[in-house]
Amino acid sequence: MKKEKVYFTREINPEGLIKVYDALGVSLSGKVAVKISTGEPGGHNFLQPSLIKDLVDDLKGTIVECNTAYIGRRSTSAKHWETIKEHGFMEIAPCDLMDEEGEMELPVTCGKQLEVNYVGSHLNRYDSMVVLSHFKGHAMGGFGGALKNVAIGIASAHGKGHIHCSGEPMNDPNDMFTADHDAFLESMADACKSVMDYMGRRNMIYISVANRLSVDCDCDSNPEEPKMADIGIFASVDPVAIDQACVDAVYQSLDDGKEALIERIESRNGIHTVETAAELGLGNREYEIVDLDYES
Repeated sequence: MKKEKVYFTREINPEGLIKVYDALGVSLSGKVAVKISTGEPGGHNFLQPSLIKDLVDDLKGTIVECNTAYIGRRSTSAKHWETIKEHGFMEIAPCDLMDEEGEMELPVTCGKQLEVNYVGSHLNRYDSMVVLSHFKGHAMGGFGGALKNVAIGIASAHGKGHIHCSGEPMNDPNDMFTADHDAFLESMADACKSVMDYMGRRNMIYISVANRLSVDCDCDSNPEEPKMADIGIFASVDPVAIDQACVDAVYQSLDDGKEALIERIESRNGIHTVETAAELGLGNREYEIVDLDYES
């Protein structure tokens, strides 16, 4: 498999987002979904509307999300819509809670753990997708990037529990925290495969913003403050390559504060999701960084 290009800029601003998108040279067709995390209220690290507005405008995109499996301010559609409004996303673009009216079942072919994946039923409204992720740590996944944004982010609330429990019934929300851990990481890769197969791989691109690099996810209402400085924005047509590039950028950083995030990634075996996704043929861990700051 050839090395995929991962485009990079240190400019974490609306112009930087447009720059990495343009560098991909991809023209997305039809109705475009922009998958973000809307962020749990109380947290403040989610990608800000002011950062993403210009890109979403250029794409004529719809911001999409699904409800959470854990109990919080995004676990019901009513509360989630309040959050979307509070966080300013409704002011910049049309928004869609894809599982507000239920879910649809996607087959997982040749998966490690799952045979089916449950996603928001509104996924069938979209022809293409920008997976716009905030790269940071995560209490269970080790880190959250493109693969997690597809797997957990596009899953319905029920589907999230299905992934966390590796296809076993989730009878209680706490089951998510006691299920086999590596099986959960492999299930995320399985879920990604089902979405990519459904959407068509040429119809999905991936942009990850490595800023506010907390060890905690945007699903945390009280995330720990970042210990390390921002890195930049990455873009690729390959979700495996972009996640690997973001992880590598943390390790390669000269910032001593990186140790907190590295500990979070390693203690949760976070790279196993990337390893599994590569095994499933979702992309290539070998990549070429194209530094747009030096080319401009």
